[in-house]
Amino acid sequence: MKFDLPRGMRDIETDEFENINLIKNVFYESTKVFNFKTMEPSPLELLSTLESKSGPGIINEIYSFIDKGNRKVALRFDLTIGLTRFFVSRRDLKIPAKIASFGGVWRYDEPQSGRYRFFHQWDIEIYGPNSLDADTEIIEFTSVFLNKLGLKKIIIDINSRELLEEYIKNNLNITEEETLFEIFRAIDKVPKKGKNGVIEEYKKKINDKVLEKAMIFAEKKGSYEEINNFIEPLKLKSWESIKKVVQSLSNRKVNNIRINLGIVRGLDYYSGIVFEAIDLENDIGSLVGGGRYNKLTDTFGRKDMGATGAAGGIERIILAMKKYNIIKEEYTKDLIFIAFDSPKMANNVERLASSLRKENKPVDYDLLGRSLSKQIIDAENKKAKNTIIFKSDQLESDGNIILRNNADKKEKKINISENFDKLFNELN
Repeated sequence: MKFDLPRGMRDIETDEFENINLIKNVFYESTKVFNFKTMEPSPLELLSTLESKSGPGIINEIYSFIDKGNRKVALRFDLTIGLTRFFVSRRDLKIPAKIASFGGVWRYDEPQSGRYRFFHQWDIEIYGPNSLDADTEIIEFTSVFLNKLGLKKIIIDINSRELLEEYIKNNLNITEEETLFEIFRAIDKVPKKGKNGVIEEYKKKINDKVLEKAMIFAEKKGSYEEINNFIEPLKLKSWESIKKVVQSLSNRKVNNIRINLGIVRGLDYYSGIVFEAIDLENDIGSLVGGGRYNKLTDTFGRKDMGATGAAGGIERIILAMKKYNIIKEEYTKDLIFIAFDSPKMANNVERLASSLRKENKPVDYDLLGRSLSKQIIDAENKKAKNTIIFKSDQLESDGNIILRNNADKKEKKINISENFDKLFNELN
């Protein structure tokens, strides 16, 4: 019998698990700096919640099933809906509520490089104020966090769905909400499918000429000054929001931004400022996406509350970090390996390993009774930083052990005491 996983799933092995934890730790450090409170929403939701709150663009990607109580349930496809459901159910939360989360999500999407059907996201949300200051803080967090990870060549593309909506209503005479949503969904697919592919897909839903004009508008991207020159003759009032966001980001010294009128975000709950963080040198899609989504809090029954947030794909971020050689495979760089040539040394090895571990030093030693030479090879294979070598004849004659630095192969004899004090001093 062959034990295969379902398509798009994989086991997360040691190196990848360590990389995910590395990003998680930096994320939680960053949330503290911005005073976000952390939690994790339920991984299981009622299917009706996800269907009614996400829009048709995501329904086919939801993992859903009937549980033993004959209820239609589904695995979360993002963290935002669960966090928003939590927020609207807690009227006791003080405003603004700044919530952060990190966890796995499931999407029945076509597997590709950097995208699996189970993957991880980080997520931040600000609930309460319907203000551009909150939008700007989300963008600033994204820039600061990616910079802390060492990703310094990231561009943050900014747009406003209100701007595109105003252009479509004023210049293309489209006012029906469902048609507007279809145009947004179509524009969101252009980077993946190309203009011709999108026109073909939507020819029965949207007039070709209307969609072409909307896509021509959405093609524009560049510096604030460049896009300002394009927008001014159109006299679009929604441009003022982008102008204020750009000024606020300048105050915060967030300079890696670009205006991109094609950024709309695919989910129907987005309503105002939207953005994506991309790596221009790697073709792996956006690393982070987010924006204002007052329509979601509205559909959950909190018309009095606004919301803005962002989410980042961990596996894609890891890919980008590897391409810049920020993440290396040697996650065990501080490992200490203890090798010994005789069972008589076992008591010393156990005492030393236990003492080092109590000092939070990672330690490993042989459990298979292998020869000393094979143990030393094992230490190198495990990329241990140091190897401590117990040779029984040497320890009995002069009380010394050997400390080997595996990077330069230099060795040092150390006389060990009952409490290994000299050895500890060398390792610190």
